[in-house]
Amino acid sequence: MANPIVRKSGIPLYMQVKEHVIGGIREGLYASGVQLPAERTLSELLGVSRNTVSQAYQELEADGIVSSRQGRGTFVNDRDDKWRVANRRDLLTKVIDVALEESIQLGFSLDDFLELSTVRAKQKSALLRKAQVVFLECNREQVEYLSRKLEFGGVHIDPVILDDLHDHNSPAWQAVMSADLVVTTFFHYDEVQALLDNSREVLAIALDPELETIVKIARIPVGQRIGLICRSDNFAGKVISALAQAGLDSLSITSCTTARDEVLVDFVSHLDVAVVSPGRRREVEAYCTKRQHIIEFVFKPDAASINLLRAALADVRQA
Repeated sequence: MANPIVRKSGIPLYMQVKEHVIGGIREGLYASGVQLPAERTLSELLGVSRNTVSQAYQELEADGIVSSRQGRGTFVNDRDDKWRVANRRDLLTKVIDVALEESIQLGFSLDDFLELSTVRAKQKSALLRKAQVVFLECNREQVEYLSRKLEFGGVHIDPVILDDLHDHNSPAWQAVMSADLVVTTFFHYDEVQALLDNSREVLAIALDPELETIVKIARIPVGQRIGLICRSDNFAGKVISALAQAGLDSLSITSCTTARDEVLVDFVSHLDVAVVSPGRRREVEAYCTKRQHIIEFVFKPDAASINLLRAALADVRQA
């Protein structure tokens, strides 16, 4: 497989691991839908730490090349990734070529260009690590899960519940007021703007249900008893809405948001299929039998939104 790891190349190891995986996708080793090696397996194969592989996988997911499925692993996305990856690299190469030509016309050498580019890249990286970002959502399971998914390049994102912003003395309000950037979904954009009285810049991102989740639910046999277990009515409403948009509104699904064990045990015992939010999967698994099927309902930010977030962060910190 292409792109071996070279420790003294000056290129960060996680970037080399990322290129190693992309090379495998280009060469057909990892086709669409194929599971990538586990972090521990790939770390042993390449002779790098597991954290290095984890960071590489996070970068690949942020680029929309792979998807992480909790409890199952990391998979190549069901798209023509070989074309998309090559196309993005070609575009970036053209941008670099233009910058090179202009720098030469200004009288700089190639070494000058390389030195200044390296310095600027390090400065941008340092700015991103210092960025204070908050992500606003209406329910805790969604906001915590998505905050982790949006993190990249050393940027930490603080999850904040919308209801906590009604108290202007709360830690949540202080966090939002001191943040470099406030992020929310398009669904809550107007609400957030009203709560903040348009006093802060707010970036809206798009969320889509994971395609595999929709496909699994669509394949549930007719007559099966389906239950949705999550922590909030808001999340349950979004799931039902997403299923309706996918043409699955004819399904009869009951929901349960209780935290009481005895109620949850009784609710699960009557199900054939348990649809769960990411934050409750392990809890529900403890109460399910082998005959019961569990489907994790995952919402994820699209690749365009992640790229927009990166650009916005760099601009905000530079300012």
